[in-house]
Amino acid sequence: MKLANLRVDGTALIVLVDTDKSVFWPVSRLASEFNGDMVQLVQRFDEFKRDLQPRGEGRPLSSATVLAPIDRPRRNIFCVGKNYHEHAAEFQKSGFDSSAKDGEHAPEAPVVFTKPASTVIGPGEKIPRHAGVASQLDYEAELGVVIGKAGRGISKANAMDYVFGYTVINDFTARDLQKLHRQWFIGKSLDGFCPMGPYLVTADEVDGQNIDVKCWVNGELRQNSNTRQLIFDIPTLIETLSAGIELQPGDVIATGTPAGVGIGFNPPKFLQTGDVIRIEIENVGVLENEVGE
Repeated sequence: MKLANLRVDGTALIVLVDTDKSVFWPVSRLASEFNGDMVQLVQRFDEFKRDLQPRGEGRPLSSATVLAPIDRPRRNIFCVGKNYHEHAAEFQKSGFDSSAKDGEHAPEAPVVFTKPASTVIGPGEKIPRHAGVASQLDYEAELGVVIGKAGRGISKANAMDYVFGYTVINDFTARDLQKLHRQWFIGKSLDGFCPMGPYLVTADEVDGQNIDVKCWVNGELRQNSNTRQLIFDIPTLIETLSAGIELQPGDVIATGTPAGVGIGFNPPKFLQTGDVIRIEIENVGVLENEVGE
Protein backbone atom coordinates (compact mmCIF):
# COMPACT_ATOMS: atom_id res chain seq x y z
CA MET A 1 0.00 0.00 0.00
CA LYS A 2 0.95 3.64 -0.45
CA LEU A 3 0.85 5.88 2.60
CA ALA A 4 1.24 9.65 2.61
CA ASN A 5 1.42 12.61 4.95
CA LEU A 6 -0.93 15.32 3.71
CA ARG A 7 -1.95 18.79 4.77
CA VAL A 8 -5.71 19.10 4.40
CA ASP A 9 -7.47 22.32 5.43
CA GLY A 10 -4.50 23.24 7.58
CA THR A 11 -4.32 19.88 9.34
CA ALA A 12 -1.71 17.14 8.83
CA LEU A 13 -3.21 13.73 8.10
CA ILE A 14 -1.66 10.30 7.55
CA VAL A 15 -3.56 8.71 4.70
CA LEU A 16 -3.91 5.67 2.48
CA VAL A 17 -3.47 6.63 -1.18
CA ASP A 18 -4.69 5.22 -4.48
CA THR A 19 -2.40 6.90 -7.00
CA ASP A 20 -4.25 5.41 -10.00
CA LYS A 21 -7.47 7.15 -8.94
CA SER A 22 -5.68 10.09 -7.26
CA VAL A 23 -7.71 9.74 -4.07
CA PHE A 24 -6.98 9.17 -0.37
CA TRP A 25 -8.55 7.94 2.84
CA PRO A 26 -7.45 9.30 6.26
CA VAL A 27 -6.03 6.48 8.37
CA SER A 28 -7.85 7.89 11.40
CA ARG A 29 -11.15 7.22 9.59
CA LEU A 30 -10.18 3.66 8.66
CA ALA A 31 -8.69 2.84 12.07
CA SER A 32 -10.51 4.97 14.62
CA GLU A 33 -7.99 4.31 17.40
CA PHE A 34 -5.11 5.80 15.41
CA ASN A 35 -4.26 9.47 15.87
CA GLY A 36 -0.57 10.01 15.20
CA ASP A 37 2.14 10.70 12.65
CA MET A 38 3.79 8.33 10.18
CA VAL A 39 6.41 7.07 12.63
CA GLN A 40 3.67 6.16 15.08
CA LEU A 41 1.79 4.33 12.34
CA VAL A 42 4.91 2.34 11.47
CA GLN A 43 5.39 1.52 15.14
CA ARG A 44 1.80 0.26 15.50
CA PHE A 45 1.21 -0.97 11.97
CA ASP A 46 0.42 -4.56 12.93
CA GLU A 47 -2.48 -3.27 15.05
CA PHE A 48 -4.08 -1.34 12.21
CA LYS A 49 -3.06 -2.93 8.90
CA ARG A 50 -6.21 -5.05 8.70
CA ASP A 51 -8.28 -1.86 8.81
CA LEU A 52 -6.30 -0.08 6.11
CA GLN A 53 -8.59 -0.86 3.21
CA PRO A 54 -10.29 1.71 0.96
CA ARG A 55 -13.83 2.56 2.02
CA GLY A 56 -16.02 4.62 -0.23
CA GLU A 57 -14.83 6.81 -3.05
CA GLY A 58 -12.04 8.57 -1.19
CA ARG A 59 -11.13 12.24 -1.25
CA PRO A 60 -9.25 13.84 -4.19
CA LEU A 61 -5.49 14.26 -3.78
CA SER A 62 -5.85 17.58 -5.57
CA SER A 63 -7.51 18.96 -2.43
CA ALA A 64 -4.38 18.35 -0.32
CA THR A 65 -0.71 19.28 -0.09
CA VAL A 66 1.68 16.34 -0.02
CA LEU A 67 4.28 16.60 2.75
CA ALA A 68 7.36 14.45 3.37
CA PRO A 69 6.02 11.06 4.51
CA ILE A 70 8.24 11.15 7.60
CA ASP A 71 8.57 14.85 8.24
CA ARG A 72 9.46 14.39 11.91
CA PRO A 73 11.99 11.56 12.07
CA ARG A 74 12.89 10.66 15.62
CA ARG A 75 16.59 10.31 14.81
CA ASN A 76 19.01 11.47 12.17
CA ILE A 77 18.62 9.92 8.74
CA PHE A 78 21.28 7.28 8.11
CA CYS A 79 22.97 7.96 4.74
CA VAL A 80 25.44 5.95 2.69
CA GLY A 81 28.10 7.50 0.47
CA LYS A 82 29.82 6.08 -2.59
CA ASN A 83 27.55 3.03 -2.82
CA TYR A 84 27.41 2.60 -6.62
CA HIS A 85 30.66 1.67 -8.40
CA GLU A 86 30.42 4.32 -11.13
CA HIS A 87 29.50 7.05 -8.65
CA ALA A 88 32.39 6.07 -6.35
CA ALA A 89 34.70 6.41 -9.35
CA GLU A 90 33.32 9.80 -10.45
CA PHE A 91 33.50 11.14 -6.90
CA GLN A 92 37.08 9.93 -6.45
CA LYS A 93 38.10 11.64 -9.71
CA SER A 94 36.25 14.88 -8.92
CA GLY A 95 38.76 16.17 -6.38
CA PHE A 96 35.99 16.61 -3.80
CA ASP A 97 36.51 13.27 -2.04
CA SER A 98 38.84 13.62 0.94
CA SER A 99 37.72 10.24 2.29
CA ALA A 100 39.13 8.00 -0.45
CA LYS A 101 42.39 6.11 -0.23
CA ASP A 102 44.83 6.58 -3.11
CA GLY A 103 43.63 4.58 -6.10
CA GLU A 104 40.44 3.47 -4.36
CA HIS A 105 37.56 2.68 -6.70
CA ALA A 106 35.13 1.37 -4.09
CA PRO A 107 35.11 1.65 -0.29
CA GLU A 108 35.98 -1.45 1.73
CA ALA A 109 33.01 -0.93 4.05
CA PRO A 110 29.85 1.22 3.90
CA VAL A 111 30.58 4.93 4.22
CA VAL A 112 27.90 6.12 6.67
CA PHE A 113 27.00 9.67 7.67
CA THR A 114 23.78 11.29 8.87
CA LYS A 115 21.45 14.18 8.10
CA PRO A 116 19.41 15.76 10.92
CA ALA A 117 15.62 15.97 10.92
CA SER A 118 15.83 19.68 10.08
CA THR A 119 16.94 18.79 6.55
CA VAL A 120 13.62 17.15 5.63
CA ILE A 121 11.25 18.96 3.26
CA GLY A 122 8.40 17.65 1.16
CA PRO A 123 7.64 17.33 -2.56
CA GLY A 124 7.25 20.64 -4.32
CA GLU A 125 8.94 22.64 -1.58
CA LYS A 126 11.79 24.88 -2.64
CA ILE A 127 15.24 23.77 -1.54
CA PRO A 128 16.96 26.66 0.30
CA ARG A 129 19.81 28.16 -1.73
CA HIS A 130 21.80 29.21 1.37
CA ALA A 131 23.54 31.91 -0.63
CA GLY A 132 26.54 33.22 1.25
CA VAL A 133 26.96 29.90 3.04
CA ALA A 134 27.44 27.53 0.10
CA SER A 135 27.80 27.94 -3.66
CA GLN A 136 28.37 24.47 -5.15
CA LEU A 137 25.01 22.73 -4.82
CA ASP A 138 24.41 19.20 -6.06
CA TYR A 139 21.65 16.59 -6.22
CA GLU A 140 21.71 12.87 -5.33
CA ALA A 141 18.78 10.59 -6.20
CA GLU A 142 18.41 7.80 -3.64
CA LEU A 143 16.09 5.03 -2.54
CA GLY A 144 15.10 5.52 1.08
CA VAL A 145 14.50 2.46 3.26
CA VAL A 146 12.19 2.77 6.27
CA ILE A 147 12.71 0.35 9.14
CA GLY A 148 9.59 -1.36 10.47
CA LYS A 149 10.66 -2.99 13.72
CA ALA A 150 13.39 -2.64 16.29
CA GLY A 151 16.50 -4.77 16.06
CA ARG A 152 20.17 -4.97 16.97
CA GLY A 153 22.66 -7.44 15.55
CA ILE A 154 20.46 -8.15 12.53
CA SER A 155 21.96 -10.63 10.07
CA LYS A 156 21.88 -10.10 6.32
CA ALA A 157 19.77 -13.25 6.02
CA ASN A 158 17.03 -11.70 8.16
CA ALA A 159 17.50 -8.02 7.29
CA MET A 160 14.65 -7.63 4.82
CA ASP A 161 12.19 -8.73 7.51
CA TYR A 162 12.97 -5.39 9.21
CA VAL A 163 12.09 -3.26 6.17
CA PHE A 164 8.71 -1.55 6.41
CA GLY A 165 8.84 0.20 3.08
CA TYR A 166 10.47 2.67 0.73
CA THR A 167 10.44 6.33 -0.24
CA VAL A 168 12.36 8.71 -2.52
CA ILE A 169 15.15 10.91 -1.16
CA ASN A 170 17.28 13.68 -2.63
CA ASP A 171 20.53 13.72 -0.63
CA PHE A 172 21.13 17.37 -1.48
CA THR A 173 24.72 18.48 -0.93
CA ALA A 174 26.88 21.59 -0.76
CA ARG A 175 30.04 20.23 -2.36
CA ASP A 176 32.21 23.16 -1.31
CA LEU A 177 31.31 22.56 2.36
CA GLN A 178 31.69 18.82 1.96
CA LYS A 179 35.22 19.32 0.66
CA LEU A 180 36.16 22.05 3.13
CA HIS A 181 35.12 20.20 6.28
CA ARG A 182 36.30 16.74 5.04
CA GLN A 183 33.72 14.95 7.11
CA TRP A 184 30.41 15.37 5.33
CA PHE A 185 27.90 16.35 8.00
CA ILE A 186 27.81 20.11 7.40
CA GLY A 187 27.82 19.86 3.60
CA LYS A 188 24.90 17.43 3.73
CA SER A 189 22.94 18.94 6.59
CA LEU A 190 21.94 22.52 5.85
CA ASP A 191 18.27 23.21 6.51
CA GLY A 192 16.08 21.79 3.73
CA PHE A 193 18.77 19.53 2.29
CA CYS A 194 16.72 16.31 2.37
CA PRO A 195 13.68 16.46 0.09
CA MET A 196 11.65 13.28 0.68
CA GLY A 197 8.48 11.70 -0.70
CA PRO A 198 5.90 11.74 -2.00
CA TYR A 199 4.85 8.38 -0.53
CA LEU A 200 5.90 5.62 1.81
CA VAL A 201 5.27 2.39 -0.10
CA THR A 202 5.12 -0.82 1.91
CA ALA A 203 7.72 -3.46 1.18
CA ASP A 204 5.20 -6.01 -0.10
CA GLU A 205 4.67 -3.81 -3.18
CA VAL A 206 8.29 -3.09 -4.10
CA ASP A 207 11.45 -5.13 -4.65
CA GLY A 208 13.90 -2.62 -3.23
CA GLN A 209 16.84 -4.71 -4.35
CA ASN A 210 15.88 -4.47 -8.03
CA ILE A 211 14.40 -1.07 -8.75
CA ASP A 212 15.20 1.69 -11.24
CA VAL A 213 16.49 5.05 -9.93
CA LYS A 214 16.41 8.04 -12.29
CA CYS A 215 17.02 11.76 -11.96
CA TRP A 216 16.42 14.68 -14.32
CA VAL A 217 17.64 18.27 -13.92
CA ASN A 218 15.62 20.77 -15.95
CA GLY A 219 14.41 17.89 -18.11
CA GLU A 220 17.89 16.46 -18.78
CA LEU A 221 18.31 12.84 -17.66
CA ARG A 222 21.40 12.81 -15.42
CA GLN A 223 21.13 9.59 -13.37
CA ASN A 224 19.80 6.24 -14.55
CA SER A 225 20.61 3.07 -12.64
CA ASN A 226 19.13 0.21 -10.62
CA THR A 227 19.61 -0.83 -7.01
CA ARG A 228 21.07 -4.11 -8.28
CA GLN A 229 24.19 -2.00 -8.80
CA LEU A 230 24.62 -1.11 -5.11
CA ILE A 231 28.08 -1.97 -3.80
CA PHE A 232 26.59 -2.70 -0.36
CA ASP A 233 23.02 -3.94 -0.73
CA ILE A 234 20.18 -3.22 1.66
CA PRO A 235 20.73 -6.32 3.84
CA THR A 236 24.42 -5.43 4.21
CA LEU A 237 23.56 -1.86 5.22
CA ILE A 238 21.07 -3.07 7.83
CA GLU A 239 23.53 -5.62 9.19
CA THR A 240 26.29 -2.99 9.37
CA LEU A 241 24.21 -0.33 11.10
CA SER A 242 22.50 -2.69 13.53
CA ALA A 243 25.72 -4.35 14.67
CA GLY A 244 25.99 -1.85 17.51
CA ILE A 245 23.06 0.51 16.96
CA GLU A 246 19.56 -0.71 17.70
CA LEU A 247 17.47 0.27 14.69
CA GLN A 248 14.01 1.62 15.51
CA PRO A 249 10.67 1.68 13.66
CA GLY A 250 10.60 4.77 11.48
CA ASP A 251 14.38 4.99 11.05
CA VAL A 252 15.29 6.03 7.50
CA ILE A 253 18.29 4.78 5.52
CA ALA A 254 19.27 6.61 2.31
CA THR A 255 21.03 3.91 0.31
CA GLY A 256 23.35 5.95 -1.89
CA THR A 257 23.25 7.61 -5.29
CA PRO A 258 24.21 6.43 -8.81
CA ALA A 259 26.64 8.11 -11.18
CA GLY A 260 25.60 11.31 -12.88
CA VAL A 261 25.73 13.88 -10.08
CA GLY A 262 26.83 17.41 -10.87
CA ILE A 263 30.46 16.97 -9.83
CA GLY A 264 30.75 14.01 -12.18
CA PHE A 265 30.77 16.35 -15.19
CA ASN A 266 33.74 18.30 -16.55
CA PRO A 267 33.26 21.09 -15.73
CA PRO A 268 30.89 20.32 -12.86
CA LYS A 269 27.20 21.13 -13.32
CA PHE A 270 26.26 22.80 -10.05
CA LEU A 271 22.67 23.80 -9.37
CA GLN A 272 21.36 27.35 -9.52
CA THR A 273 18.22 29.11 -8.33
CA GLY A 274 15.25 27.94 -10.40
CA ASP A 275 16.73 24.57 -11.37
CA VAL A 276 14.24 21.71 -11.03
CA ILE A 277 15.31 18.27 -9.83
CA ARG A 278 12.95 15.40 -10.65
CA ILE A 279 13.69 11.98 -9.15
CA GLU A 280 11.70 8.92 -10.15
CA ILE A 281 12.02 5.54 -8.45
CA GLU A 282 10.08 2.75 -10.06
CA ASN A 283 6.83 1.89 -8.23
CA VAL A 284 7.76 4.24 -5.36
CA GLY A 285 7.04 7.69 -6.75
CA VAL A 286 8.28 10.94 -8.24
CA LEU A 287 9.92 13.62 -6.10
CA GLU A 288 10.31 17.06 -7.65
CA ASN A 289 11.79 20.17 -6.07
CA GLU A 290 13.09 23.51 -7.30
CA VAL A 291 16.17 25.27 -5.96
CA GLY A 292 14.99 28.43 -4.21
CA GLU A 293 16.55 31.78 -3.51
